Amino acid sequence: MRTIAILPIKSFGAAKQRLSGLLTGGSRETLAGAMFSDVLATLRAAPAIHEIVVVTANRVADDVAGGSISVIHDPQESGQSAAAGLGISHALEAGHDRVLLVPGDTPLLDAEELGAMLERAEAAGTAVTIVPDRHGKGTNALVLIPPTAIAPAFGPDSLARHAAAAEVAGVSYRIEQVAGLMLDIDTPADLAALSATLAGADGRAPATRVALARLGQAPAESPQLEVRS
Repeated sequence: MRTIAILPIKSFGAAKQRLSGLLTGGSRETLAGAMFSDVLATLRAAPAIHEIVVVTANRVADDVAGGSISVIHDPQESGQSAAAGLGISHALEAGHDRVLLVPGDTPLLDAEELGAMLERAEAAGTAVTIVPDRHGKGTNALVLIPPTAIAPAFGPDSLARHAAAAEVAGVSYRIEQVAGLMLDIDTPADLAALSATLAGADGRAPATRVALARLGQAPAESPQLEVRS
């Protein structure tokens, strides 16, 4: 099954505004770039992924992606769902059977964990796999078989929206907790949870780990990450 991973990436300079009370604009940009780099590295290491596409208007993201990654320019930056739609259009033109929509701020993404999720979806014939955020309300990843199974509708409370879209479309869906995808970094609490998790996970998210240390947000003592369904 030909699979494409699509990463909609907004400008690093405009990213993570909810961290503004903790990090300066330049620091937020550094952190966003490091997380993006770690996500790309994991996707490159996942055998089930045949192509990676970054949808962005960000020249820095373009440079980090490098020659092995396809880049779709999104000068309007009209939102994550619209950017995902651009990636899905490319997926259809390229003949992919399956789409993985994943954010660039989930640096704990694990290649083996990701591969197992994709295998389960294929074996079960699940059209839509929805990975929630750690609060159980948002959507941190979507797997669509075929790429047009439903139209992505990211944003607040998108978990319920995606489940409802699958029901309306009459396709099978599954809500699946995937630990490495459930922590996206938007708030100081998210950043604290990431630091705590990295303290007990040597070797994971190396670029993010270095960025946190340079920004004075070194991993905390506790490796615990609370995940709520």
